[in-house]
Amino acid sequence: MTDPVQRSWIDLGPGYAGYLALPPAGRGPGLLVLQEIFGVNEHIRAVADQYALDGFVVLAPDLFWRQAPRVELGYAGEDMTRARALMQAYTAEQAIADLGTAARTLRARPEVGQAKVGAVGYCMGGRMAFFAAATAGIDAAVPYYGGGIHLNLQHAANVRCPMQFHYAGHDEHIPPEAVAAVRAALPAERTEVHVYDDAQHGFNCWARASYHAPSAALAHGRALKFLAAALF
Repeated sequence: MTDPVQRSWIDLGPGYAGYLALPPAGRGPGLLVLQEIFGVNEHIRAVADQYALDGFVVLAPDLFWRQAPRVELGYAGEDMTRARALMQAYTAEQAIADLGTAARTLRARPEVGQAKVGAVGYCMGGRMAFFAAATAGIDAAVPYYGGGIHLNLQHAANVRCPMQFHYAGHDEHIPPEAVAAVRAALPAERTEVHVYDDAQHGFNCWARASYHAPSAALAHGRALKFLAAALF
């Protein structure tokens, strides 16, 4: 059987690349899939493929291209130490520039055409999805357990698109007060906030010990419904 998803790495700029996954129909709305601190690794590529099967033209930009192009890291030990160092060296200014480039590149793809573009991101990528909503002119954003969003709420006034947030009920990185601050900073009429009481940080990643299948399935269903309404 022929693989229904076409995959490739494409150039986004000098030294900057991204993983592109095309849907079975060959065209559709655009969707940025924004990485955790572990790079565009096997899991993030699988998530991109998952959303491509759902009908989106998916681009997962390699956000650590300046420091470690195409890096792929695991979730413990030395890999975790290196991942945290890469995240700490990646500035908000660099992120906003990279997200703008990625969004413009995706909109210009012939497979997207005149369709809308959204973003979904995980952990660090959740914060990137928030930045994209505020600065890259996208049409919808879905941050999963986005660490540090509550520290960057000066950008909230620039968000014009609908957003859907997913948080774990037991997250040592994101306290309830941070979730409340995010909820209060954005208009209720175009913002959804979901908290999964039985989940921990990283609950969507099936390669991590914190993976929680019931919460991941429920969140993915909600994200698909939200993105379908906003982008198709």
